Amino acid sequence: MSALEVILALCSACCLGFGFVLQQNAAQRAPLRDFLSWRLILDLAHSPRWLGGIGLMICGMALGAVALGRGEISLVEPLLATNLLFALALSRHQTKQPLGRQGWSGLGLLAGGVTAFILAGQPQGGDAVPDPLRHWLIIGLMVGGALALTAVAKRKPLAAGPVLLAVAGGLLYGVQDALTRVCGERLAHGGWPAVFGSWQPYAMITLGVVSLILVQSAFETAPLRMSLPALTATQPLAGIACGVGFLGDRLHTDVGALAWEAGGLASIVAGIVLLGLHPAMPSGCAPVERVPDLQSH
Repeated sequence: MSALEVILALCSACCLGFGFVLQQNAAQRAPLRDFLSWRLILDLAHSPRWLGGIGLMICGMALGAVALGRGEISLVEPLLATNLLFALALSRHQTKQPLGRQGWSGLGLLAGGVTAFILAGQPQGGDAVPDPLRHWLIIGLMVGGALALTAVAKRKPLAAGPVLLAVAGGLLYGVQDALTRVCGERLAHGGWPAVFGSWQPYAMITLGVVSLILVQSAFETAPLRMSLPALTATQPLAGIACGVGFLGDRLHTDVGALAWEAGGLASIVAGIVLLGLHPAMPSGCAPVERVPDLQSH
């Protein structure tokens, strides 16, 4: 673990956090008839605020890709989860809400959980698992889970739908991060022909587009405090599962280390939930009068 990897991951988290807030500010004003539709992206593309949020997200993903190319996904993913801290900072500036006990507790749990997981696990890179069945099994479980959650969310768009869509988007973002790591390794060893001669970059683009629609639909139909915590908690867990599952990342596995790693991940999730539910997070969502537009389609 180098200081540069940590700095890159935190800068990525900053861009992602700010970008998510700007995207939700714009998405909450989109017509609900565009829920889970390409039209949602087309409508949002007319909003300067949303375009600014997308620009920040692209910068964050680029910085995250560099960090993933230099370090282990099991190290980078927990650091990327701190994007919620930056989202809260911008939201707090917009709403003028103090952090209070809940904010400081969430911040402490998130920061402490990231630190505990990294120090206990000591993530180290290794050779990717050569068995393609293992690759496809883990990726299939992630993508299949995202599809199943989306199907349920489509039936209950204004109830549990936003949370389910955010979890689905987080699963796909985690897989996308793993494929980014693979593409970075191919680029380092074989150049661009090796990258574009494989299926991974095309899968990355597909997952990126699908997850963008899922996340924007979640932002459109619920306050940020409902959608962003689920997204932020799911993405690192999915990424770590891919890293350990088939990318060859190694973590310490003695009893003490496993206990601290599990405790660290639990602390990260708890901190994310506390911060996500903080009053400073934007509570605005789609106006009620737009609901019939969705239900009629």
